Amino acid sequence: MSPVNPFDDAATARVVVDDSGTLREWNEGARLLLGHLAGEVVGSPAADLLDGRHDGPPTPENGRWHGTLALRHRDGHTVSVWVLAHHRTAADGAPGSWLAVAPPAPAAAAPQDDPLIRAALTQSPCAVMVFDDRLLLRGVNDAMARLLGLPRDRLHGLRATDINSRPQNMELERLLRRVLATGRRQDLRSHLKAEGEERAHAWVALMAPLTDADGLVRGVCVSAHDFTEQHLARERLQLVNEASVRVGSTLDVNRTAEELADVCVPALADFVSVDLLDPRDTGGEPATVVEPPVGLRRTAHRTHLPDHSAGSAHSSTCPPAAAETGRLDFYPAGSPQAECLLSGRAIVAAEAHGDLERWMGWDPARLRQVREHGVHSVMSVPLQARGTTLGVAVFIRFRRLHPFTHDDVLLAEEVSARAAVCIDNARRYSREREATLTLQRSLLPRWLPPTAAVQAASRYLPAARSGVGGDWFDVIPLSGMRVAMVVGDVVGHGIAASATMGRLRTAVRTLADIDLTPEELLTHLDDLVVRLSEESGDDRAGEVGATCLYAVYDPVSRRCAMARAGHPAPVLVPPDGPARQVELPSGPPLGVGGLPFESAELELREGSVLALYTDGLVESRDRDPDAGLALLREALAAPGDSLNAACDRVLHSLLPAGSAGDDVALLLARTRGLPTGQVATWDIPADPSLVAPVRKQVLDQLAVWGLADASFTVELVVSELVTNAIRYGSPPIRLRLIHDATTLICEVSDSSHTAPHLRRARTWDEGGRGLLLVAQLTQRWGSRHTTEGKTIWAELGLVEEE
Repeated sequence: MSPVNPFDDAATARVVVDDSGTLREWNEGARLLLGHLAGEVVGSPAADLLDGRHDGPPTPENGRWHGTLALRHRDGHTVSVWVLAHHRTAADGAPGSWLAVAPPAPAAAAPQDDPLIRAALTQSPCAVMVFDDRLLLRGVNDAMARLLGLPRDRLHGLRATDINSRPQNMELERLLRRVLATGRRQDLRSHLKAEGEERAHAWVALMAPLTDADGLVRGVCVSAHDFTEQHLARERLQLVNEASVRVGSTLDVNRTAEELADVCVPALADFVSVDLLDPRDTGGEPATVVEPPVGLRRTAHRTHLPDHSAGSAHSSTCPPAAAETGRLDFYPAGSPQAECLLSGRAIVAAEAHGDLERWMGWDPARLRQVREHGVHSVMSVPLQARGTTLGVAVFIRFRRLHPFTHDDVLLAEEVSARAAVCIDNARRYSREREATLTLQRSLLPRWLPPTAAVQAASRYLPAARSGVGGDWFDVIPLSGMRVAMVVGDVVGHGIAASATMGRLRTAVRTLADIDLTPEELLTHLDDLVVRLSEESGDDRAGEVGATCLYAVYDPVSRRCAMARAGHPAPVLVPPDGPARQVELPSGPPLGVGGLPFESAELELREGSVLALYTDGLVESRDRDPDAGLALLREALAAPGDSLNAACDRVLHSLLPAGSAGDDVALLLARTRGLPTGQVATWDIPADPSLVAPVRKQVLDQLAVWGLADASFTVELVVSELVTNAIRYGSPPIRLRLIHDATTLICEVSDSSHTAPHLRRARTWDEGGRGLLLVAQLTQRWGSRHTTEGKTIWAELGLVEEE
């Protein structure tokens, strides 16, 4: 028989035994070692290969085992073999198996002059192992053998996956193949617990190719480095960075305390509680002098137990169940909470030093829970900001085996200090929030004006946590009994957003008064927002942005024109159809500048309900916007005659908690239509001699409507407006009268774009007094441009008869 190469893969005996003890795989190395063919032993009990003096391999719970076994050779004699066995778990939940390997005898292992081993030991000063180009171990140094917990001279000829079946070993073998294939270095980072160690360390395995004189890759050198300290330092830095990002995301005291607990569990502790000094008896301010007993109100807590979540009341299975959220407890002198507040520094109590008995003795019930749940380390850190003591954060470990270290204390103090500043900011903000709310509500319409075009109802709901924002709505009466409806949302929150909202609302009302089309109005509004952003400064800290939806409804034609600037499209509920979202070009948000806006026009049947809203109504953290729109359509489609009831139903359906993460503005408008009998229209020839017949027709129409009392005034207004249109305008000329119960409107349209203006005539002027007379006789008058020209209009108030 030819000699066996110790570094041949077939020289290593490998067998697989399932959890029932049955042999499942048998390689050539096992045949060379014991003489049995695979067909003779596969499927039989593995214990049949053991002599009667041996108890057999370990149970699966042990995970890994190595030692010398006495095995039966095929010819009957006993072979003493060193075996390394480890359990492998099936990925699909199937029964696991054991991989047992027996490398060649140490005497035939690595020769002392092996150039690969000599190069590895020369070039690597740390734990090293060398694989050849078949991924078989050619040698390890003493540091690596200690790390693996195996005899150095027993590892030759093994693969990485022979040593252990952990995922790290499988990944190591995959990367070794890549090094052999590419000749490039590879790194592998993992957490492993070395043999004899109580806690896992962070390791990095550096894999470098080993080449011969011709540059061919002949093997791979793997060196393992313990970088636990660097890893822990990076984790601490990451926790501080995460705290700076996550803690203080809102100006809400309770939410900020919850964020502190969320960040620190489980990264720093298994349980964290935040208790704040109760400010209710001090006018919203924490007490300046802390004296025991200290009253602390539980604001937030978080535990690492999987059945509990932050901010929830914990059951009796959790150590902190003694204090539920919102509960006020008084801590006497000698308690960790009181002592850390009095001293102004962190206090750590550890079971190993007997501190827990001493610190928790004031509360036997809490001490009993500490013992029952295995709490072994407690750290209390004061929350202080700007010279004010706000409360205390308590960090507890009961799942981790190691107590808090000095570095943990420094980390907890750093994170708590950042959180304390955020809590103080939220506390100060809460005092100013009511003032800001007052400003916000003063800038919104106190009531919606009654119009002949629509019946309207509205709601405004400020943000629960992020502060008052810049949402607004408005209903603006226009000429010709038309009405404009607007909803907008200024980016940001706080007084600045509210002030910007007030400026934009005023601008919209001003632009609406000159009867601009929706897309033209948004273009002018966009220019205003750009100017406001430019005025805010070069640092862009006060940059202004907003969205807006503007709609104009005409009750005579029953058509509605609308345009939007980055705002959600409205929802339309026809009188006899399902609710649907209006298809409307989106347009860029206000403040982008230079981009066009598009409008759309649709016919609204009388009794249709149009819902205008801001995104805070349908969007939330835990709900998709499409789901919010579906809820809105469902709530609007529910039967009901009152728009106020519909508003309440919408808010209850989409915001069941009564609060939202963003401002909410909602405007519902039910359309009305003017009957054709309340509108009269005449085409006027451009002939001054026909003004008198036109006046006669107008008087006859007033008599039909029962408005003869207004005949004198209407006759003067019609005569003046028609005469001016004939004299200064361009045909075609059209006269239209519209009336409802309280208002009569006279409109004269022509194709000229020249707008009239009011002036005071001098003593000897022959003209110039007509418009002044119209202004004196009517409630209001004005002009608006149309696609065909212009329209001059005047409104007269009608006194209802008793």
